[in-house]
Amino acid sequence: MELEIIAKNNLEISETVETYVQKKIGKLSRYLPTITEGKVEISHEGAKMPEHRYTVQVTLDSRGVLIRAQERSGDVRTAIDRISDVLSKRIERYKGKLYDKGRGVSLTRQEAKIDVDEAEAPRRVVKGKRFMVKPMPVDEAVNQMELLGHDFFLFTDSDTDSINLLYRRKDGNYGLIEASQG
Repeated sequence: MELEIIAKNNLEISETVETYVQKKIGKLSRYLPTITEGKVEISHEGAKMPEHRYTVQVTLDSRGVLIRAQERSGDVRTAIDRISDVLSKRIERYKGKLYDKGRGVSLTRQEAKIDVDEAEAPRRVVKGKRFMVKPMPVDEAVNQMELLGHDFFLFTDSDTDSINLLYRRKDGNYGLIEASQG
């Protein structure tokens, strides 16, 4: 697996940290050999809470399927350890879905399992909702989202006629996902 390690916010990454990242994140390709490349972003922020100073974000590419995780810690090695654990669990869950799919077991029609550990129970869609997607500019969509008290809002951009998803980021700002055909 080819790993790209990026430092952000004027952070200098030592060679020992790079070797540690290669060791911890690189071993994940043993669990899922189809992972061809990965991107590791390490940043240092002046957070108020010391346990959130270092942020490590990893995105792995397995034949077009992206597996992503982000962890924060007061120490860069601890954040790398945590993200390695999170990613290995996500890879195992992904491999389980592939295994069930290959055996002809539909995940959507599967019987609900009662599991002692709620976190490991398969997730499923339990509610659906239909609504009209109204054309509006982005500014109006922000206002509508705030009025509804939601963390996301689906709308059609009146300028481009494309379906967009507006969402609230952890830092309080907004993100916009624009759909494209092709």
